[in-house]
Amino acid sequence: MIFVSHEIRLKMCASRTPAEWDETFELFVDMTLGYMALNMGQRYLNHVERLPMHTSIRTGHQYMLELLNQHPDRMFNKIRMYRPCFEMLIQVLRQQTTLQNLRYLTLEEQVMIFVYVISQKATNRMAMEDWQHSGSTISVVFTRICKAIASLSQTFIKPPNFDAILDEIRWNPKYYPYFQNCVGAIDGTHIAAHAPADVANNFRGRKSTVTSNMLAICSFDMLFTYVVTGWEGAAHDSRVLTTQLEDPTSGFPYPPPGKYYLVDSRYSNKPGFLAPFLNVPYHLRDARRRAGGINGPTELFNYRHASLRNCIERCFGVLKARFPILRYMTNFSLIRQREIAMCCCVLHNFIRLHNRGDPLFDRYGIDGVMPPSDSDSDDDAPSSSGTARDQGPNSRNDNNFANDMRDRIMFEMYLNYN
Repeated sequence: MIFVSHEIRLKMCASRTPAEWDETFELFVDMTLGYMALNMGQRYLNHVERLPMHTSIRTGHQYMLELLNQHPDRMFNKIRMYRPCFEMLIQVLRQQTTLQNLRYLTLEEQVMIFVYVISQKATNRMAMEDWQHSGSTISVVFTRICKAIASLSQTFIKPPNFDAILDEIRWNPKYYPYFQNCVGAIDGTHIAAHAPADVANNFRGRKSTVTSNMLAICSFDMLFTYVVTGWEGAAHDSRVLTTQLEDPTSGFPYPPPGKYYLVDSRYSNKPGFLAPFLNVPYHLRDARRRAGGINGPTELFNYRHASLRNCIERCFGVLKARFPILRYMTNFSLIRQREIAMCCCVLHNFIRLHNRGDPLFDRYGIDGVMPPSDSDSDDDAPSSSGTARDQGPNSRNDNNFANDMRDRIMFEMYLNYN
């Protein structure tokens, strides 16, 4: 490139005739117009006409009215609850939360969208198509309803009554008076999870799938009385329980002296927690396979212990059958996944309290019913052998006291059995 000084440029300009200036100006105008035309043409070629997407004749509100007013099984198949229970839920949310109608969505439609997503393991795009709303609207509605229902956990997930003998025990000769001081059952279950790559290994359970561990206590009426969600799938059940026992802010409902929860052999036998005998057949399926029936007092104790503790397995069965999102979690943040699991437990209790004729509770509510095995969890791991892991500090005298109490129950049960 040749650089020309300022003085030379002035001389060149001064030497130009008016005709030359006119020619230069016309050339400049032509170049400017050409550039503008090229730019506008490029914009026209790149322009994509925006077509309206959600143009179905049936709007989301109309779809909701269809489900509410037509055959009740249509609504149950879509959101896993019937209209009376759904209307009661709307009433509770209006009274106990700050949820209100949005500009274009009623509260009923918002709640139905949320329950639809967790009941159908629906993605954002599936919800967009079914409810005729944008993806951002679906996301905002899902988040606000999820937070509101999770905030009701203190209202619907309450500690058990430690003073009363539960009817499921009192009126069943298999369990009374042997388990009259039992106040519930404890177990953990694995639910599907999405975790960032840098922490994914912490969420890989026994079967190498990415899961999170949820600890729960339930009554024998199939109500959750305590729930902890969000633990890594690699965390052992006893570790989760130990942490909750040692944390003074966890709100764990520790039973008073003489009362206890039923636990499986992954937990140690100690005051407050009654575990089965190790190296003895325990699962109901094991006892039913035996051609010779029950053999000895320890097998009888383990069989009845498993039969009574089976309520927690049935609770998990109902929970995962009603809300398949717990088996196939979509890509939410870890915090949102914890809230979703808690919402499912809150809705589980809500439906149990307000709809005693619920088909899923009727299916799983029969004593001895075995829920389907979950390939993504450790629930079907053998628990009749091996060594129980310790949970929390305890003295040898405490362990001896708990073992003596278990032996007394076992021998009393076996004497009456024969």
